[in-house]
Amino acid sequence: MKCLLISSQSAEVLFHWTDPEFHQNVQDQYGASQEDGHGLPAFEDSISTLFAPIIISCITMVDRLGDSYTSFTTENNHIYVLHQFDECLYIAVNGDGEEGEGDLRRKIYVMKKMIEVKFGMVTLSSILLRKELRPQDTEQRARLWKHLQSLLETYCHLRENDQSFLVEAVERLIHPTLCEQCIEFLERRLVQQLNSSVERAGEEVLHAFILVHTKLLAFYSSRNASTLSTSDLLALIIMAQNMYPSNMDQDDPNPEDIESTSGSGPESFYTPEPSPTDMDSRSSDMPVRESTPVFEFVDPDVQMAEDSLHTLEVPPPDPSTPRRVFLEVSLKDGLFPMMPHSMYCLPLWPGITLVLLTKIPTSAVAMSVYTFLEAFAKLEKRLNEGQEGSAATRGQPTIQDIRSKLDKFIKALGASEIQSVQLHNVWTDFKNRIGKGGPGFNRELIRSCKNMKTQLCGVYRQCFLIESGTADTPRRLSPGLQERAQTMVQDKLMDWKDFLLVKSKRNITMVSYLEDFPGLIHFICVDRSSGQMIAPSLNITERNTSELGKGPLAQFVKSKVWNLVSTTRRYLQKGYSTVTLRDGDFYFCYFLWFENETGYKLEAGDIPTLPDDSAPIGMLAWDYYRKLLRYYSKNHQGEVVKCYELLTVHLGVIPTEVILQHCRQLASKLWEPSRNPLL
Repeated sequence: MKCLLISSQSAEVLFHWTDPEFHQNVQDQYGASQEDGHGLPAFEDSISTLFAPIIISCITMVDRLGDSYTSFTTENNHIYVLHQFDECLYIAVNGDGEEGEGDLRRKIYVMKKMIEVKFGMVTLSSILLRKELRPQDTEQRARLWKHLQSLLETYCHLRENDQSFLVEAVERLIHPTLCEQCIEFLERRLVQQLNSSVERAGEEVLHAFILVHTKLLAFYSSRNASTLSTSDLLALIIMAQNMYPSNMDQDDPNPEDIESTSGSGPESFYTPEPSPTDMDSRSSDMPVRESTPVFEFVDPDVQMAEDSLHTLEVPPPDPSTPRRVFLEVSLKDGLFPMMPHSMYCLPLWPGITLVLLTKIPTSAVAMSVYTFLEAFAKLEKRLNEGQEGSAATRGQPTIQDIRSKLDKFIKALGASEIQSVQLHNVWTDFKNRIGKGGPGFNRELIRSCKNMKTQLCGVYRQCFLIESGTADTPRRLSPGLQERAQTMVQDKLMDWKDFLLVKSKRNITMVSYLEDFPGLIHFICVDRSSGQMIAPSLNITERNTSELGKGPLAQFVKSKVWNLVSTTRRYLQKGYSTVTLRDGDFYFCYFLWFENETGYKLEAGDIPTLPDDSAPIGMLAWDYYRKLLRYYSKNHQGEVVKCYELLTVHLGVIPTEVILQHCRQLASKLWEPSRNPLL
């Protein structure tokens, strides 16, 4: 019984997602759908009727008390979590006991993040966002909601099964030689050729990266590109997985059918031979698998399961138009959120994908719009705080400072555009009001500020959302150029593809750590400054056997790790940076600490506490760690401060002092360039 709903203040459904059980429950309660072809509107009406009392009561409390409830539990133990963003109310429901308040709140914030990536600054205007989320055309609305529902389901699946989405950090494939070669290939061949081609139609490739399932093989950013934030990168991985879902059992060669080596010695790196033409002829020569394998690097004489070869056929190039995404850009002039990019997701083989992010020719318009929106938002805030209109307009940045820039901006848009005409009229009205005074002046000026923000968001919408149809077709990398990029990377990785698919399952194994850390069952180490993580693989499918065993045992350990992460987040929210717990046969440890760029551990400081209804701790929906680093760095001016987290699971029979010693040694060893270099 799960549901996520977005509603307007008038109880109009802007989006909904339900699992089959919740859907059936609503149908049973309000009757079956109407005639054939009218199921969607009928269900919308039913779910609107179901949630209307909650929505109305929440809005009424905000209007009359200035506050509202954020969660409640019904008599039948259904949990409801509510959060209002501007004029949109998000409601998440769970009735099967699988999710708590924190899980539902995280789901709400992730949904908001995905909507921001899809619609950009249009989300800053409730009027326009309502129109985008609920198109008048029923079929268009159904397609949009199905897409958003699919994104949410993809995220939920990844969070339940992928450690990188559990801790919200990016996991790289650990293979220094291949990673370095791929980065060099992306820089010197792929991106250079794409950006020098006349078929790019004015677009410039800023970022290019290769994914193996959800793991990052190689990432390259051009010299004039802004750093891609971890939050945006995780959102893009969700989108890539949504377009080309990974079926781990079908996409990957079976690790059980592959001989492993110890990974030690000068020849431990896998150097592939030309792709064999007849794998069946070598099946009888497959060596017997050792009882304690280490899948760090794979021997050249690998034997692939015959059924997996049929799944590695190259799909035809996708000629569809790119996805428009809105990402954060950090420049010397400041931070600009939700800047427009084009995302090209090119499948190489099942499970392996090339992603290109390009800067579109008109992106400067978005930067101007954001600058103006920020100025009017600050003015509106000062007016709401009670400052007089004349004093409020002298704030920084002042409206006088942007007056000439905004005049030039409107002129450059062209008088023929309907949206620019409306913006010109509202701007003229605003300038006329500034010179007036008298009673009610602030109230009228606040209304004018809101109108200006709506019109600016309308210009943004017209430039970057509406034109994504036929008119925008020439403004993208040509299908032929996309196909060439796809072919170039396929040629580069042809002899590595099987190895990469296996490596994605056996990126790091616990076997290689047991000699140094006896009793250690699992660990996760995260560099929160770079947003990267290191953790041994957790494979729990019935098809594959891991160091944790097969089936129920592996699932049991996995559930312990997931619960540990949830528990430590609750302690971190209350200001604790160190947690040690004993749970039956296991001993859990969690540490958060800070270092300078030389690796010297800085003194522990107070961690700010957060209210229970605060945004969830993580990096995807709300970058808690970026704010934490800023908070801690106030007392370390002039130093580059880095933040790390370590979670460990030991057998409970190991003495506590030995466990703590393991944690210290593991933390210092994991990020050594000689051991796990993350290029």
